[in-house]
Amino acid sequence: MLISVLGLGAVLILVFLRMPIAIAMGLVGFAGYAEVRGFRASISMVGRLVIDTAQDYGLSVVPLFILMGLFVNKGGLSRELYQVSNAFLGHFRGGLAMATIVACAGFSAICGSSLATAATMSKVAMPQMRKYNYADSLSTASIAAGGTLGILIPPSVILVIYGLLTETSIGKLFIAGIIPGLLGVVLYLVAVRFTVLRNPKAGPAGERTSWADRARALQGVWAVLLLFFIVIGGLYGALNVWPLNLTFSPTEAAGMGAAGAFLIALSRGRLNLSETMQVLIETVQTTASLFAVLIGAWVFSNFVNIAGLPEALRTMVSSAGLAPMVVMLMILGVYIILGCVFESLSMLLLTVPIFFPLVISLGFDPVWFGIIVVVVTEISLITPPVGLNVFVLKGVVGDVTTATIFKGVTPFWIVDIIRLAVLVFVPWLVLFLPNSM
Repeated sequence: MLISVLGLGAVLILVFLRMPIAIAMGLVGFAGYAEVRGFRASISMVGRLVIDTAQDYGLSVVPLFILMGLFVNKGGLSRELYQVSNAFLGHFRGGLAMATIVACAGFSAICGSSLATAATMSKVAMPQMRKYNYADSLSTASIAAGGTLGILIPPSVILVIYGLLTETSIGKLFIAGIIPGLLGVVLYLVAVRFTVLRNPKAGPAGERTSWADRARALQGVWAVLLLFFIVIGGLYGALNVWPLNLTFSPTEAAGMGAAGAFLIALSRGRLNLSETMQVLIETVQTTASLFAVLIGAWVFSNFVNIAGLPEALRTMVSSAGLAPMVVMLMILGVYIILGCVFESLSMLLLTVPIFFPLVISLGFDPVWFGIIVVVVTEISLITPPVGLNVFVLKGVVGDVTTATIFKGVTPFWIVDIIRLAVLVFVPWLVLFLPNSM
């Protein structure tokens, strides 16, 4: 166990020294495995992992969902989502911020990336909120918080990676994310309401939209609804009726989603040859970086497992006589602390190989744990000092300080903590839909 603890410490030190997480985990995992099993065994293990990762059919879902999100972005669907949300909510005090959160949730349902959701919606929503003199703290906070929904509402790339790491059903993970995602939307709306009650000038009411204009706005989101229905409906058998009789695997659903997003962007005149090549190149770059991190995580996971850390943790917990929920709360405390200094995907890949065997041995459901981990990861995206969504917004908006954004997101991560507590102590909310499949 000692060597695995030293290895974990070495990874943390290397990451703090700004070494990429993929290289840090890969180097430490390789060196640790070589120390336990020998150099030749370590070389063989790494070579096998690289080949298996490149040839794994299940991993093809990752580039396909990334491709779908990029085509959706090119298709300009984010603007239509914001317009319809604004049409129904914009006339309330804080309504534009509420519309931003609802639009982020809709965009998340066809994108799957928190950073992409935050970056895209900032370009659409920020000018409108500034037009009505919204406080920068509320404007940026609603975009940053709404963007976190991208990794929970299906399809979600990070849920795919969790499923692959733990061999948990991706389909069940996707459907389990729906209720927690909707709960997140409701609580974020409460956070906006609380903010404008404390400071009415932070979110003035906008113009009321007529019902005729609302109906016209709804016509603009048919593509979003169709794409979501094809991907999620096909995954859960909604298309398994005559004459279609179609049921998709996660990879097939991702392929259909990418094809549908391409056709939508093409039909709107948003794509030419150079734009399409740019999307494909960005997909390859993002996928390559994700695969590098995955390989590094699996190398480190193999080292941790043969060094006996998961088994030692189980023995330690058993001998201490701690209740399973107490152990879970301790694990969540570790996640919240790590989330303040770690990027979300890195945190998940570093910790899941260590905690997952312990959690399963305590009798917790792997689907429930996956959703809980993603919710904690969401919190890390907007908490100082490393909240990535905050820094993405800072890069896009430019003239707003990170201190202003962090101040604005405080009510949002507080309601996130409340949501986390509800999901921990009422696991039925997570497991109801997957258990009904």
